[in-house]
Amino acid sequence: MLALLREAVLTARSYKTASVITVLTIVAMMVAVMLTTGRSVGASNSVLGTIDSAGSRSILIRADSDAGVTSDVVARLRSLADVEWVAAFSPVTDATNAAILDGPRVPLRYIYTDSTGALGVPALHIKQVPSAWASPQALDLLGMDQPAGAVTEVHGRTFGVVAELTTPDYLKQFEPLLLAPRDASANETVGTIIVIANAPETVGAVSSAALSLVAPENPASVTVQTSSALADLRAVIESQLGSFSKGLVVALLGLAGLVISVVLYGLVMMRRKDFGRRRALGATRGLIVSLIILQTALLSALGAAVGVGASLVILVAGGDPLPDAPFVVGTAILTVAVSVGAAVLPGIAASQRDPIRELRVA
Repeated sequence: MLALLREAVLTARSYKTASVITVLTIVAMMVAVMLTTGRSVGASNSVLGTIDSAGSRSILIRADSDAGVTSDVVARLRSLADVEWVAAFSPVTDATNAAILDGPRVPLRYIYTDSTGALGVPALHIKQVPSAWASPQALDLLGMDQPAGAVTEVHGRTFGVVAELTTPDYLKQFEPLLLAPRDASANETVGTIIVIANAPETVGAVSSAALSLVAPENPASVTVQTSSALADLRAVIESQLGSFSKGLVVALLGLAGLVISVVLYGLVMMRRKDFGRRRALGATRGLIVSLIILQTALLSALGAAVGVGASLVILVAGGDPLPDAPFVVGTAILTVAVSVGAAVLPGIAASQRDPIRELRVA
């Protein structure tokens, strides 16, 4: 195998024109796929990312004060298999900057959760009690340039502001956001619960399971708001764009395979005397076919790498969204596979050349 690989490399270097034509053909095919389907996949991912960022996986549960829903619901909801994040919030109370008398009031909520990643707050702050996290909008209303200071709620309790939080889309309706972490096991009354499903398509099932686990004393006082319509829209867009991209890839690769096969057949015919000499020296038909396929695989890998690099440069220069890594790698592998497959028939044709006829001198 090593000797065959060495021979394939030496042959590719010896026939520079044929090798360059093969590589350029692969590069052209790769660029064509990347600038059409790749651009489409990048745009699709961008659209789906926008939909996801709008909260297509969020479930909002509101409970009135007589619902009897307490903070221990967080542990029950967190046990669901398709749940990524859960947080419960107390009813709203007002708070002001402890250093500013009669300052503007900002709504304060207790938050019960076991993870702060969705809020951009370091995990170490989840155990700091009494403390508070404020969004930029809340900090501005409190007259704070940074999360440093304290707030006092109307009942007289003081919280040190220790972190600035990032408000996700599904919490922007609560802005200005000022949250104070509390222990969920305290079984305190909560008025709002946010559940984030792992995937948009699981929102319906998760919302049904979540409502059963909330187990309110008065079911009529609990309402559930899901993003199922947005999730359905996402599924439709993903299906349509995905089908278009797959069809385009198949068409382009099929056409490219035909072109490569024709090009390789022409190159084989140009080198028929070389193959005739190899046959006269004892090379088997299988060796000739293997040599052409291996040489094509090496040149295809080089062409695919160059094509990917050139395509990404063009996409970046044009400000287009880039396709994800699995698509790029998968397309490169498919390109090499199609090229190798297209080399089989020319390889068989080369192996069938009559050495006596090819070596005959007129």
